[in-house]
Amino acid sequence: MNIIDAHSHLWLRQDTTVNGKRILSQKNGRSIFMDQEVQMLPPFMIDGQNTAEVFLSNMDYAQVGAAVVVQEVIDGCQNEYLEQVQKHYPDRFFCMGMAWNLEDAQAVAKIGLKGIAFPGHRIQQSLLTLMPVFKMMEERGMIVSMCLADGDKQTAELREVIAECPHLKIAIGHLGMADQPTTPPWENENWRRQILLARNKNVMVESGGITWLYNPEFYPYPSAVRAIREAAELVGWDKLMWGSDYPRTITAITYRMSYDFITKSSELTVEQKSAFLGENAKRFYGFKNLPLLPYIKNMSE
Repeated sequence: MNIIDAHSHLWLRQDTTVNGKRILSQKNGRSIFMDQEVQMLPPFMIDGQNTAEVFLSNMDYAQVGAAVVVQEVIDGCQNEYLEQVQKHYPDRFFCMGMAWNLEDAQAVAKIGLKGIAFPGHRIQQSLLTLMPVFKMMEERGMIVSMCLADGDKQTAELREVIAECPHLKIAIGHLGMADQPTTPPWENENWRRQILLARNKNVMVESGGITWLYNPEFYPYPSAVRAIREAAELVGWDKLMWGSDYPRTITAITYRMSYDFITKSSELTVEQKSAFLGENAKRFYGFKNLPLLPYIKNMSE
């Protein structure tokens, strides 16, 4: 089975400010996050760097052939580092840039990054102000990674973008932010509207961070499996992709655990698991030359 991670992060160092609050890498996997010290990375990542090489080691161990690297405002702009990652590991990574205007987006395309990630849930401006960027990306065959805010406002705006740019490939993140503190997402009309955007030809949905969204329930995340199945009922199994949200999620679980709750589930068919865990992402992002990664037995088995 080809396994591809459709939502991950890399950085050399976090050093930024969001809404006036500090985010800064520390030692032993910790960071100052919104002025509070948190365990951002596993404690063995002692230098605060979240590098491609460490990720590749995790990927090889977990038999994950390739990964899409998106960006988040909270990590600071990593365009320069991801340019190098894309050049050094073209068959293993599909790296997204960060840009907020046409000039910056053109610069992202020039350095060879294949898409742009928009953490819409963290921005205040209308997505429609980015229409020149979306049109440029459509013309160049670039891919949008888009996480949407709660509610229907950005969903409606993205629907307009899809109508204006019907050939633009868009991956909607975090399974539409499927966690609901009091109501299951499939009973939430705003969640359903967001997922239903994937009925458009060039729109997909990825589940980045779903183990974080259902962390209170914890492994093997039965409600996360239910949410994935409900999304598939709305748009079909060919429209969904697995994502881990590495590395933040592996402070609570191992990287392999971020997907093997799917492989071990009795509620999904082999064909559904194969499509969700890799085949859909392979087709959508155009991955080729995936490595053959044998299972390496643990010493403790």
